[in-house]
Amino acid sequence: MSAAADTTAPTRRSKTLAAWLAFLGGTLGLHRFYLHGLRDAWGWVLVLPTLLGLVGVDRMYTLGQNDPVAWLLVPILGITISIAMLSAIVIALTPDEKWDIRFNPAGPPSATGWGPVLAAIVSMLIGGAALMGTIAFGGQKFFEWQLEDKVASTTPGTQINIVWR
Repeated sequence: MSAAADTTAPTRRSKTLAAWLAFLGGTLGLHRFYLHGLRDAWGWVLVLPTLLGLVGVDRMYTLGQNDPVAWLLVPILGITISIAMLSAIVIALTPDEKWDIRFNPAGPPSATGWGPVLAAIVSMLIGGAALMGTIAFGGQKFFEWQLEDKVASTTPGTQINIVWR
């Protein structure tokens, strides 16, 4: 084995690819695995809430919207999607100089162009929709749950007048 074969050049990390991986597969930690390797604990931590949220979506399709377990699990997926989109935005808007210092210290500076900017724009749209949808869904289910408790705690024959304002 020659000495030249022992020295390996550090792998350059593309900011554009990392931003798009965060957008497309951030809920599964793909951007973390790309940047930090398969031993990255935070990448693996993202997988569990994503799977739990998908179980909640499946339960909602299978058992309907009145399933209380789905009420708890679906917002977890929405929060995970929002976190992934925020990660894509942060990666995309990191200045090229800071990116190169952190992920490409050996080598020429890089100029990323419009790829990360487009990833940030799309991530902002999807992340905002996911976050607002999660808040709306969670709020609706919370108030339905409160109303259910109020109806269940009344004695039979008592009428509850609900006034919507």
